[in-house]
Amino acid sequence: MQNDAENVRVRGSGTQSVYVTLRREILSMALEPGSPLDEVRLSERFGMSRTPIREALLRLAAEGLVRTLPNRNTIVAMIDFASLPTYFEALTLMYRVTTRGAAQRRNEAIMKTIRLHQKDFADAVAARDAYAMIEANREFHVAIAELAGNSYYTTFFARLLDEGRRILRLYYSTFDDRLPRQYVDEHEEMIAAIEAGDAERADRLAIAHAGQIVRQIQDYIARDLDRPVAIALT
Repeated sequence: MQNDAENVRVRGSGTQSVYVTLRREILSMALEPGSPLDEVRLSERFGMSRTPIREALLRLAAEGLVRTLPNRNTIVAMIDFASLPTYFEALTLMYRVTTRGAAQRRNEAIMKTIRLHQKDFADAVAARDAYAMIEANREFHVAIAELAGNSYYTTFFARLLDEGRRILRLYYSTFDDRLPRQYVDEHEEMIAAIEAGDAERADRLAIAHAGQIVRQIQDYIARDLDRPVAIALT
């Protein structure tokens, strides 16, 4: 029994290692959309059996980052640019309801967490570390959602932010990862509106924050992918 438990523990550790590594490579676009993920080659790369590889791929599939084809081959999931209008509509709504909701509540412990994530974001921007920017940005907005106090919103918003990580990576790449200080300042303005309890200002800032992301991605698609996509906010 002890050996079985130990095997499970080791396998779980291996699965986590593969999952974390592949997830980072997918989100950073080091593994491009459509890249094959062959279990045998991954097993050789990580020096472990195919079981933890398969379990890691299943976790990534649950997050929508990889896809298993009918022939049972696994690839890095493509980015569905055609779905961006509806994606951004939902994302903008979540920015608004969570930021506005946070301004209507008080919880200094969560505000401390929000400020810590903002510091991580500012540090990542200064270091031009796109992956760290994406992680810190996600945690910043999820913490705001937690302050707003609606667990359904928090869960849905976290899912949207996770699904949009590669879009955000493309967004940062339009600046060559030299994200202007403006985007750090926008987060600071959100914090100030929340702390002041100014729900109307928080709402306006959320609309503007989402709007500039949409415009930048729209420009990227039109310029670099040679197929313009109309992304509108409603």
